[in-house]
Amino acid sequence: MNLLLTDEEKMLRHTAREFLEAECPTTLVRAMETDPLGYPPALWRKTAELGWQGMALPETYGGQDLPLVYLGIIMQEVGRAVAPLPLLGTVVAALTIASDATPAQREAILPGVVRGDTVLTWAFTEQDPRFRPDTVQTRAVVDGDHLVINGTKLFVDHFTAADHCLVACRTAAGSGHAGLSLVLVDTKAPGISTTPLVTLAKDKQCAVVFDDVRVPRANVIGRLGEGGPIVERMLDRATVLLCAQMLGATRKDAEMAIDYSKYRVAFGQPIGALQSIQHICADMIVWIDGGELLTYEALWKMDQGLPAGIEVSQAKAFCNEKCEAVVRFSQMIHGGIGFMMEFDLHLWFRRVSAWAMRLGTSYEHRARIAHALIDSPGTVVLGRPVPVVVAV
Repeated sequence: MNLLLTDEEKMLRHTAREFLEAECPTTLVRAMETDPLGYPPALWRKTAELGWQGMALPETYGGQDLPLVYLGIIMQEVGRAVAPLPLLGTVVAALTIASDATPAQREAILPGVVRGDTVLTWAFTEQDPRFRPDTVQTRAVVDGDHLVINGTKLFVDHFTAADHCLVACRTAAGSGHAGLSLVLVDTKAPGISTTPLVTLAKDKQCAVVFDDVRVPRANVIGRLGEGGPIVERMLDRATVLLCAQMLGATRKDAEMAIDYSKYRVAFGQPIGALQSIQHICADMIVWIDGGELLTYEALWKMDQGLPAGIEVSQAKAFCNEKCEAVVRFSQMIHGGIGFMMEFDLHLWFRRVSAWAMRLGTSYEHRARIAHALIDSPGTVVLGRPVPVVVAV
């Protein structure tokens, strides 16, 4: 396993970075924070022309069928530019459809994703924010050839801009994975209502209420009541790609701090000459590099078809803490200007801090890792038994 980028991967990173530096200035990022849609359709179309949406999708549907590592590189650059694009939600849902849906479902959705015509999202979180199958209480009852969905989903990314949403719901009584299904829902279906949520990142998330929403039974991904493993794989992909996005934003934030320390003069010398600042800057780069190694290890294992759940949790638990530490140290190095809304640094700080709270806390992911270390019965996290109390 070689986690260093190949020449081809480096070229992809360079091309994506140049494109976003030219097409996504911070003025656009700020404008999208107050825009009702939340993303610029023109930029979305251009990314589709570059093949980003279909990068890891099958060639049969217009994709490039490239490894997830390539998509991870793109997500890093999207994070670096804090580009306001619904890319994470779209590619995660599309990858789930590509891997677990029927040929008819794939044909109906994936070509539109590749062309940039279709925006997707997914919905899992409810009132209990933990990423455990037991927290899913949204119900879907079979009614002839349809399912009738009732329940509320929270923190759904870009739902109002999306055309379809993968909704995790219960179609049968049970605990854990038992009775869990994943259903493709038209976001414009009757009975759906949304409430915008005010978030730290100022991105477009909302609460979505399903009130007797009728969905064709043919829209179930996989077998009815057996969608737990599909949901788990979807969350793993979302988590590791979010890690890549976090790391891209965090490295840019660290570079800004390091550059600032070289010309900010205090007491007759640049603050970067102070040993305490040097140690902080060194720690920042070590943490980012460590997060990248963990993230690309997880992506590589997924590409090889190997179990990667533990590696995903290692990456997210590490990035949650270390990426947050980096952006906080960057604020400290910048001093007061780092807290001014007129200064761009907060764009990266707010997003990294928000992403660190999504898709599982460090405690949840450590509990998952603990299962690989300690064989003990207990609660269930993402379908795996783990100890109730573990010292890690």
